[in-house]
Amino acid sequence: MGSPEGELSILVVDDSEISTLNKDYLNRSGPTNVISFPMKEGDFLDINPQLLGDVVISIETAGREALQSGINTEERFAQLLIHGILHLFGFDHEKSEQDARKMEKKSNELLRLIESS
Repeated sequence: MGSPEGELSILVVDDSEISTLNKDYLNRSGPTNVISFPMKEGDFLDINPQLLGDVVISIETAGREALQSGINTEERFAQLLIHGILHLFGFDHEKSEQDARKMEKKSNELLRLIESS
């Protein structure tokens, strides 16, 4: 994805913690599965060009979603991690249907790479 030296942090939290972050930073109520905090935009762009940002995943929500989808939690976690990383690279499924399809295509491509290794 063009950032071989890129750094990111991954934070695994419970629903309570992600609910707080969701409210504080996105003004949305309740838990969500993943939130990304990109560092390649805004005021902090030049601090460390290698720093991509943070990905926060609720393991509780991931577990529920895995159960609902008939997959294991590790698979769902990988899906959410990829989703969060794509947001760090500027992908955004909420802008338009076309952007959502582009993000889903890239996500599936990366999941296939992980599964084949």
